[in-house]
Amino acid sequence: MRATWLTAWHGQDIVVYRDDVEVDRVHAPSIERVVFLHRGRGDTPGDLEHAIVELEHECLVFAADTGFAGRVNFERHAFWAERACVYWVSEDRASLPVRLRRGRWYLPTAAPMFQRVPRIELAPLIDGWSLQGPQTWEQRKWRRIEDSRPFAADSRLRA
Repeated sequence: MRATWLTAWHGQDIVVYRDDVEVDRVHAPSIERVVFLHRGRGDTPGDLEHAIVELEHECLVFAADTGFAGRVNFERHAFWAERACVYWVSEDRASLPVRLRRGRWYLPTAAPMFQRVPRIELAPLIDGWSLQGPQTWEQRKWRRIEDSRPFAADSRLRA
């Protein structure tokens, strides 16, 4: 039977649960940056693959199924907007070490749903990614709407 991983807010902490048992906790104000890796354009919550949460000395790597990108991100939208620490990158332009990646349907792997990794291990990778942001999901949505309007890219044509 597969373990169920969840994340939830408890005051100023984000708690990680495995099968309803607390396994880790992070004080949210200590988060320096969050990077969401997404498939395709990343237009829907279902496109999110991983959330990488950078702390001073560690990175927390969450698979999409843990709910970090959903529950934790959306329940405290104002918190993330105020902090301006949420970034986005397409998985086509960013790759995690093999041991942290989940396999495709034809090549399944047992990658962890949640893991703490020394920041020094992921920092060189993340620094090479072309991140978009900082922008919350809401800001990203409105940016897509603006960009989809006729003549959005050419301000000369606006009245």
